[in-house]
Amino acid sequence: MIENFPFYLSLIVAIVLLIMLANKIKVAYPVLLVIAGLLISFIPGIPAIKVDPELIFIIFLPPLLYEAAWSISWKELWKWRRIIGSFAFVVVFLTAISVAFVANYFIPGFSLALGFLLGGIVSPPDAVSAGAILKFVKVPKRMSSILEGESLLNDASSLIILRFAMVAVATGQFVWHEAALSFSWMVVGGLGIGLVIGWIFMECHKYLPTDANMDTILTIVAPYIMYICAEEVHSSGVLAVVSGGLLLSNHRHRVLSASSRLRGINVWESFAFVLNGLVFVLIGLDLSEITSGLEGVSLSAAIGYGLLITGVLIVVRILSAYGAVIITLIARNYITVADKRSPGFKAPLIMGWTGMRGVVSLAAALSIPIKLYPGGPDFPQRNLILFITFIVILTTLLLQGLTLPFIIRKVNMPSFNDHLPDEEADEQIKREMAQYTLEHITNNYGEMLKTSPFLQNIHDKWQGKIGDDAQIRISPEVKSAYMAILNQQRTWLVDQNHGDRYDEDIIRKHLMRIDLEEERIRYTH
Repeated sequence: MIENFPFYLSLIVAIVLLIMLANKIKVAYPVLLVIAGLLISFIPGIPAIKVDPELIFIIFLPPLLYEAAWSISWKELWKWRRIIGSFAFVVVFLTAISVAFVANYFIPGFSLALGFLLGGIVSPPDAVSAGAILKFVKVPKRMSSILEGESLLNDASSLIILRFAMVAVATGQFVWHEAALSFSWMVVGGLGIGLVIGWIFMECHKYLPTDANMDTILTIVAPYIMYICAEEVHSSGVLAVVSGGLLLSNHRHRVLSASSRLRGINVWESFAFVLNGLVFVLIGLDLSEITSGLEGVSLSAAIGYGLLITGVLIVVRILSAYGAVIITLIARNYITVADKRSPGFKAPLIMGWTGMRGVVSLAAALSIPIKLYPGGPDFPQRNLILFITFIVILTTLLLQGLTLPFIIRKVNMPSFNDHLPDEEADEQIKREMAQYTLEHITNNYGEMLKTSPFLQNIHDKWQGKIGDDAQIRISPEVKSAYMAILNQQRTWLVDQNHGDRYDEDIIRKHLMRIDLEEERIRYTH
């Protein structure tokens, strides 16, 4: 381990340089990182990298899911809950079943149970890949919200399928009522454990005498505790992290100080940046181990099987996307839907093409045991499953990842304007918050306003008269009053987020401005 340390440092530097290059040439960085990992694995003398699936599941998965849960808008997640749920659960199950039958029919030696196992592994699209690509192209807010929401939940459904399929392969039988009970416990237990642990951490943030550094460390520890506790009782660690993360994210302005929020954003952005870069390079670096274990099947045949399964995944997802739209259009007269307008044929096409696979699929494949049971026979088709998974990841990243920006530009999707346009919303929030603040100052700090130059300056600034208060000294009493005013602004913004008029991203931008202003005033004399 120590002798390879310079190599690992070089890997981090290479990741930074490659992501800089990806941003420069406007290519999704997962594509470049996987290719770079492949090329590095062929360099003579490079240390052999053995990817431990437990390492990926424990070290990488919880923080990446947690960071995604903090970033997503709960308002959008709830608004599009039906389509998100259908893609995260129904489409994943349909994909796994389709892969199972195709693998059973076309791949020699593949039983339905093994096909279902393979389907569970390759069924969940990768959130990081789609998110990296969508940064370079503009899509309607509703689509990015649906993709983000789906990515939070599809890992859980695929890993549940994986667990049941492994039992079926090992025992040769599948007991439906036991599977149903186990599935219910995984979902309910995972959600419950995540919420309970999230609540405990919320109370710690709220009542313990923590500072920004301690709060940041607690946010890093939280997803690991949620994941491990849930997995220890055989429920879904993924759902535990997602539910706990959403709870804490939704209450961040009540339990965390402005310093903690600002410090946490900086730390988490860097932390997620490194983790995302490492996992995609590791996918490429692991090729040599995967190909060396391929026995009894020619390389060309194995590649053909991988391309076949990739085709199944793409077709099923596109058909599912159109099916979801058709069902929604039929049911919109009978149930309450988020939007009764028809998205046309363009939106399902984009949704269907955003099916790049990634690190969760690789980790799931690597988690297959070498032996069916201790001292027993080898796990059937393990090496072929690993190789097919790798081909699926590589092909979807290259094919869909490189063509998705082009397709999005060509289809020219209409914007449904679910919220006010960003510029208009930004200006309107400023005006309404200024009016609210002026009324609050007049009603609650009228006497102080007459005697405090700083408060008068702030009052005038919101009226648009002057704009610089940096040189005015502030008494402790006035500083306390101004902090209370900022907190009232924060409360007002959070209340505004409950409606559909403003996009949550705009609200969060203004909340960050208030946090920055609070930090500036905190250190002003």
